[in-house]
Amino acid sequence: MRRGDLEQAKSLEAALTGLGEVEIDPQQGRVIIQTQRPWSEVHDKIEATGLTAVLSGFGGQSAVALINTTGSVVDKTPVQGVVRFTTITAKEPGAVVDGVVDGLAPGLHGFHIHECGDTSAGCASVGAHYNPRQSPHGSPTGGAAERHAGDLGNIRADESGRATFRFVDPILEVWDIIGRSVVITSSPDDLGQGGNDQSLVDGNSGDRIACGIIARSAGILENFKRICACDGVTLWDERNKPAAGKERSQKL
Repeated sequence: MRRGDLEQAKSLEAALTGLGEVEIDPQQGRVIIQTQRPWSEVHDKIEATGLTAVLSGFGGQSAVALINTTGSVVDKTPVQGVVRFTTITAKEPGAVVDGVVDGLAPGLHGFHIHECGDTSAGCASVGAHYNPRQSPHGSPTGGAAERHAGDLGNIRADESGRATFRFVDPILEVWDIIGRSVVITSSPDDLGQGGNDQSLVDGNSGDRIACGIIARSAGILENFKRICACDGVTLWDERNKPAAGKERSQKL
């Protein structure tokens, strides 16, 4: 075992102190953590040491949606990506939402969960926003009576068309969104502040340009499903490699 490996292991151990039971394998470059803290907190603490963290899976309940332009009217660049949902803890409501989506126009795009998992007519057949409480459309920072449960606000695409995001939604329950759909829209969501009737329906967020059905996902070190057959990148390994475009087909 190299001296550098031991030093890195000590640095990691110090960074993760207080999060739970930690097992570090310097030779394999693997860290296994048993904790009830959000995975995003663990991820950030690892990367704060200067290392790159690539997630292999979660314990607890997880779900994944593969996003694409099925049945949608878009430009020549396909919109594709992966969105993941994970319970915070068994006793605490809410979910961590993270993902990467490529092929978007730069800027803000509405990001919502819809009530159905029916993509027989593309994104047009996934129903309205998931809204079990019959609330008005609103901001993801609003209370349960002030927003649809599926109101996740906006994601921002950079100049290359990539949106990378990670946030905690306090209302979502992973078990209740499996079988529903994630939809990305052409325009920003005004969060119910647009001053017209449509704003209270969908935030004037425009056309549905990409969507995906939310499916149950396996737990830690059990989910090795691939994004596509062109390489070995799994649902949980997706990080810097584009989810769409010509670079997607190149081997790692």
